[in-house]
Amino acid sequence: MSFSLPVTTKTVKISSAPKKAVVYPRVVRMRNQRLQTYINQMIVYTTQQLIDQQVGNMPSTVEEMLGEYEIKNNQRQVLSLSLSNYTYHEKAAHGLTIIKSLTFDLNKGKLCNLKDLFKPGSDYIKTLSSIIQAQIKERDIPILNGFKSIAPDQEFYMADKALVIYFQLYDITPYVFGFPMFPISVYEIQDIIDENGPLGRMAVNN
Repeated sequence: MSFSLPVTTKTVKISSAPKKAVVYPRVVRMRNQRLQTYINQMIVYTTQQLIDQQVGNMPSTVEEMLGEYEIKNNQRQVLSLSLSNYTYHEKAAHGLTIIKSLTFDLNKGKLCNLKDLFKPGSDYIKTLSSIIQAQIKERDIPILNGFKSIAPDQEFYMADKALVIYFQLYDITPYVFGFPMFPISVYEIQDIIDENGPLGRMAVNN
C-alpha cells in the first residue's frame, strides 16, 4: 500500500507542573489506520518508558522534567524520530538526559531494530564498530575504558542519507562530552545494507 509522505504529526503535551512538561509526536491522517495506531502506541510506550526510567523509586525528589522530540527522517517510507527526557532530582549534582529513538519502515509496517537494516548474515556489528573506532580516533573523542564494539541492538536513528549510531551519557565517554553520536553515510556501508530496507531506499539517488 502506498503512503502519502511526509507523515503528518502533531505535538501532544503532558504537563503536571511549571517545570514538568513532556511533549511527544502523534502521527495523524495516515491511510493505514492500523499502522498509525501501532506507531502512536510505540511512541507513547517509549515516552512513558523514559519517564519511568528517570523517576525510578524517587518520584518525590523530581524537581524538573523536560521531555522533547525531534523528527530525524520523514521521507521514502521511513519515519525516524528521537525522544529525549531531561530530569533533575533534588540535591543531585546535575540533571540527566536519556534519548531513545524509533525508526519505522512504513513499507513493511514495522519498527526497525539495527539488524533489520542490513542483509541477513552480514557482519554489520564488526563493520559499524570499525567505522566508529576510526571516528573516535579522527575526532579525538575521550573514551572511558576503551571502545571495543557496538551492541547488536545499538541505539540509532536515520537522518537523510546517514545512519547515526549513538550512546547514552556515561556509556563510553565522560558526562561532560555529552552524547557520543557517530554519523555513517549510507554509501560507506552500501555493500551490507538491505537494498529493500530503509537504508537501501536512502541510498537511491532520485
